[in-house]
Amino acid sequence: MLLIPAIDLKDGHCVRLKQGDMAQATTFSEAPAEMAAHWLDQGARRLHLVDLNGAFAGKPQNLGAIKAILKEVGDDIPVQLGGGIRDLDTIEKYIDAGMRYVIIGTAAVKNPGFLKDACSAFGGHIIVGLDAKDGKVATDGWSKLTGHAVVDLARKFEDWGVESIVYTDIGRDGMLSGINVEATVKLAQALSIPVIASGGLSGMADIEALCAVEGEGVEGVICGRAIYSGDLDFAAAQERADELGDTA
Repeated sequence: MLLIPAIDLKDGHCVRLKQGDMAQATTFSEAPAEMAAHWLDQGARRLHLVDLNGAFAGKPQNLGAIKAILKEVGDDIPVQLGGGIRDLDTIEKYIDAGMRYVIIGTAAVKNPGFLKDACSAFGGHIIVGLDAKDGKVATDGWSKLTGHAVVDLARKFEDWGVESIVYTDIGRDGMLSGINVEATVKLAQALSIPVIASGGLSGMADIEALCAVEGEGVEGVICGRAIYSGDLDFAAAQERADELGDTA
């Protein structure tokens, strides 16, 4: 089970939001590259970056911080990034800069032709981020709820060749209320590509619950507020996940 620390970037700083609300941002570090190095030291095997300003602006914003993180991490572990990715040129620049995966969210739903082109041009590098509430997909920084069912869209994107799906329950994100394991498993069972859980991770019980369903296709989990607030010790959690994986 991959435990993936999140570094959410707002105005060049590492922050966490509550339910995607930019007005409810808590700053955890003014040096995101140092935070990346910290998680690397704690045993992280992948990093999850979110360009929050980019997600709302529709184009990359925190480029300085992103490049600093990529330089800090180097080739040690893969890095994935979402937020404001709306065209093939942006994807190419990120991959050329050393980004392993780019996450397409809103644009995948609103402009599926772009996603299809991205999968064709950058096979193996494209992840789709599906943010949902009550099984329906949300877009535009979670501000708009669509009528699309998560499973239906995910199946279509799978056919186009996306690498995996990051599934976020937006009702739980940043709230430390627990991962929606049931909905995550339901999605993973409907697909042959991996699903990465996101939204609401609260502690070790969530890690153990996800490890128990890893065989259903749940590849990993995004670790956000819990590892910044101290509710979850990241290194201990990764060690526990490895133990459970070894005994599965």
